[in-house]
Amino acid sequence: MSTAFTTQIENGIAELVIAKPPVNALDSREWFELAEGIESLGRNPEVRVVLIRAEGRGFCAGVDIKELDQHPERIVAVNGGNYATFKAVHRCEVPVIVAVHGFVLGGGIGITGAADIVFASECATFALPEVDRGAMGGGAHLQRLFPVQKVRQMFFTGETVTAQEADRYNFIEAIVPKEQLRETALATAAKIAAKSPAMIRIAKEALNGIEDGNLEDKYRWEQGFTLQAYTSPDSAETRRAFVEKRDASF
Repeated sequence: MSTAFTTQIENGIAELVIAKPPVNALDSREWFELAEGIESLGRNPEVRVVLIRAEGRGFCAGVDIKELDQHPERIVAVNGGNYATFKAVHRCEVPVIVAVHGFVLGGGIGITGAADIVFASECATFALPEVDRGAMGGGAHLQRLFPVQKVRQMFFTGETVTAQEADRYNFIEAIVPKEQLRETALATAAKIAAKSPAMIRIAKEALNGIEDGNLEDKYRWEQGFTLQAYTSPDSAETRRAFVEKRDASF
């Protein structure tokens, strides 16, 4: 049982809550555990919809950079855990709703971009600072949220986009005060849970099938460049600078 998240099921709604202080950054083992948790919920006949949210300062800061700084050889495991988690969300047998607050970074973008429905708090911000962390990946999932040119601007600069700025791209179902986020997401989850479970599961598979391209294949392509990036001294410098809380020097 992972200590990085909890799950509960009530009235057909499975609520998975990420809670790993201080910033909900998961290590290689925890990413695999999260994937297994989501897959298990999707297979559970009692579950009709999954809601993923988080406690703490933000939704998810992605991977544990400190782990990779100390154990760079674990990049393959981290890549595998990320891939498994995002696939578990996207291919989950039932709809997946995410309710995000605070920072949505790296792996947080992957979870959000793989989901079916997105709710955000007024304090939510979105960024993919992979270049500044010496890594690649996540662009495929970011591109399910933002248009191509905006994705590239965000990826190249690492700049943050607020929920209010993101709202014009129409991927957020609703932006609400943080204290209303859970209940707002649960209200939509309840509407889905009241439908025919068989019809909803068929609908999820059908909708995945009509998407342009294959999300998992696109992400796997990106991950190959993460391994290439990790062979560069610049990649190690970005992680060391992050851990030491200083600007990277190139």
